[in-house]
Amino acid sequence: MTADLVADVDSLFRQQLESWPLLARGVDSLSRAETRRVTVCGSEVFLRHIPHRAGSTTAAVDRESIRKRPCFLCPENLFPEQRGVRFGTDFTLYCNPFPVVRHHLTVVHREHREQRIEGQIGPMLDLAARLPGYFVLYNGPQCGASAPDHLHLQAGLLEELPIATDAASGVGPVLERHGIRALRFRGSDPSALTDLTARAFSLLSSRTGKVPEPWVNVVLFSEGGRGSTVIVFPRGKHRPAAYHSGQLMVSPASIDMCGLLITPSAENFETLTAQEIAGIYGEVTVPREPFGEVVSALENAP
Repeated sequence: MTADLVADVDSLFRQQLESWPLLARGVDSLSRAETRRVTVCGSEVFLRHIPHRAGSTTAAVDRESIRKRPCFLCPENLFPEQRGVRFGTDFTLYCNPFPVVRHHLTVVHREHREQRIEGQIGPMLDLAARLPGYFVLYNGPQCGASAPDHLHLQAGLLEELPIATDAASGVGPVLERHGIRALRFRGSDPSALTDLTARAFSLLSSRTGKVPEPWVNVVLFSEGGRGSTVIVFPRGKHRPAAYHSGQLMVSPASIDMCGLLITPSAENFETLTAQEIAGIYGEVTVPREPFGEVVSALENAP
């Protein structure tokens, strides 16, 4: 790995596109994906129809299903053509063969350990600083992680996320957009951001009863000399009721919560209304009362 991680990632994508047919097909499929704009609660949401994401969207993540399958993020189970770029002492960056955004990366811990956010905000901020123009995300084990048994992050081009401009232009911990309620922290001190985010996690756990960590999606990115932005999406549910009834093939994770809603089903892509989209986001977002309690505790902290 050179000092320029962006150059290393660009080189990795070029090499892998030539040598790994599955990735080439995924990138080609993404380039042909249909995207539709919908105004939801006054903000733009982009629906993106990507059939190759059906497997991830519908992945069984219960303990028994996880126990029965090999871990697809462990080195011995990677695709033979798959190569990566090391980041720090703990992570390797791989091209995601089923992308939903351009330059979609899976950032995999070298040890097989459970998906946990504790201790990972610092490395995420470091990675975002090394990848200007990218976002870095974490999906909680009950909030969209298709491999809850192996710690991993994701990254991709920041310009793909509709929420990014609003998040980087506002102040205060509350970010409400397209039917979601999120926490937003901005600053130039990575240590202070890490501590503030950890406090938010602790408050969310105590208010919602979710342990060992609150149900969250986290997306962060560097603003260059202005510091970094961290967005925490507290979750109330993994999937909306319409998913379980078979009406929708929509299972929101971090990218979806940012206003880029992935719809593997062509019918859902064509027919989802603004009211239905707002309902999906409102259903999976943490309820207003515990969210307000967390915001109040953060704002009134000494």
